[in-house]
Amino acid sequence: MDNPTQPEICSYENSPWRTEFWRGRDYEDRAERIAVAKMLPPRGTRLCEIGAGFGRLADFYRGYDRVILLDYSRTMLHDAVARLGNDPRFVFAAADLYNLPLADNALDTAVTVRVLHHVVDIPRAFAEIARVVRPQGTYLTEFANKRHIKARLRYALTKRGVDPNSLEPYEFVKLNFDFHPRYIDENLRAAKLIVQTKRAVSIFRIAFLKRIVPARLLASIDGVLQSPLARFDLSPSIFLRAQSTKAGTPEINPSLWKCPACGSIDIAEARDELSCRACARRYPVVDGIIDFKS
Repeated sequence: MDNPTQPEICSYENSPWRTEFWRGRDYEDRAERIAVAKMLPPRGTRLCEIGAGFGRLADFYRGYDRVILLDYSRTMLHDAVARLGNDPRFVFAAADLYNLPLADNALDTAVTVRVLHHVVDIPRAFAEIARVVRPQGTYLTEFANKRHIKARLRYALTKRGVDPNSLEPYEFVKLNFDFHPRYIDENLRAAKLIVQTKRAVSIFRIAFLKRIVPARLLASIDGVLQSPLARFDLSPSIFLRAQSTKAGTPEINPSLWKCPACGSIDIAEARDELSCRACARRYPVVDGIIDFKS
């Protein structure tokens, strides 16, 4: 649902992101997959990837009983349905990060990769994610680092541009943000999400290196260095695995859905729609996608 009080959302509706953005980024894709493989809990009852797009990372989720691929863009999810729709473990939902259609403690694991980059209100987003992850559950995330080595060198030599040491998010293009690692860590802590492990990813995101070194080899070297270099905040991308330390037992909530309109978890599931018994709101299933935005 549209909410006039919520922050603006970056929409990839009708975007050629899958076909255009990843052209020439095989190294970055491989390096990120190494990080996810090392950091993601391999098994669980429920996982939700928020901002899943076309399901690029979905192969890592097959150890979970139920996987919700959630995105704001319906067209991005159409690609995910085409690739994964025959696997009954996968559920596809068009919804809003700031008002997730998930019950409290509904998940063992939440994932956001290449999502925080577009998030205006980080505290609000983390609070919502913390709500849906059970106590002692996992949040795996990635963010664009404003303190990467090129930014630090550029500022040190010229004193121009944005100070990489300032904590404020840097919006370099509308709805595109770089973040200070401490800013992310402090806001995770405020949501009772405590970082357990950290990886520096895409260390070699340099055009000439990508031209002369095969992507597979460059990503392999990246994978070896991700953990030992993480504490220096040198890479343009940083992956974090955090654990929920909120009060309560670690059991997952048997209920999965929450009505975005009224907050009730009394949701009836049918083949062609979900309906809220409390407020009678209906959420249609169109082309295999539950549309919580209607």
